[in-house]
Amino acid sequence: MRLIVARCEVAYSGRLTTRLPEAVRLIMVKADGGVSIWHDGGSSVKPQNWMTPPTVIEEEAGHIVVRKHAGATEDRLDISITEVLSDVTHDMGEAAELEKDGVEKHLQEALADAPWFCGEGFRLVRREWPTDIGPVDLMCRDEGDAWIAVEIKRVATIDAVEQLARYLERIRLDPAMRECRGVLAAQVIKPQARTLAESRGIACVEVDLAVVRGEREPELTLFG
Repeated sequence: MRLIVARCEVAYSGRLTTRLPEAVRLIMVKADGGVSIWHDGGSSVKPQNWMTPPTVIEEEAGHIVVRKHAGATEDRLDISITEVLSDVTHDMGEAAELEKDGVEKHLQEALADAPWFCGEGFRLVRREWPTDIGPVDLMCRDEGDAWIAVEIKRVATIDAVEQLARYLERIRLDPAMRECRGVLAAQVIKPQARTLAESRGIACVEVDLAVVRGEREPELTLFG
């Protein structure tokens, strides 16, 4: 991984046009071709701009261009560097898989064995379905053979909705999966997360790990 701390200006063109004015920023270039631009302000855990692999990276003195074909258009990052403060490369070795929180990991395992708790007629196709920005927890199909991407959390927040929305965006680039739906499954879903999910067409399902495992009967709710 290459880490460049530099005073730079960044222009993006493609599906839209954006510009980051000149400032000191961190340019992260991964071995797989992924590039992201970071700053040191606020509490955001997301880069200010990024390009997912595969990319073509061209570099000359004071200028880095990152290009990626996205359908009929080309996404492009133009990084104009006026001063380099640091430029180092590290061998990160083989990446270890993310170790999930114990409850979340167990919930994923249980729902993989009983995917119908996420939706009627769901059947598992694969756990950790890969996308170019990370794996979605479960990929399922329903009774009508439609695709459903399921993201599992112990407590689902707005960040979980955003994460699943990004996965769906990448998955739907495949014409065969253009109609893939999203389901957010969690033991607790925050009200703000539920509202955002519904506005984006993502279904929300609250699940009880003990019930999924068959250790406890589901609570009955009386109506009327």
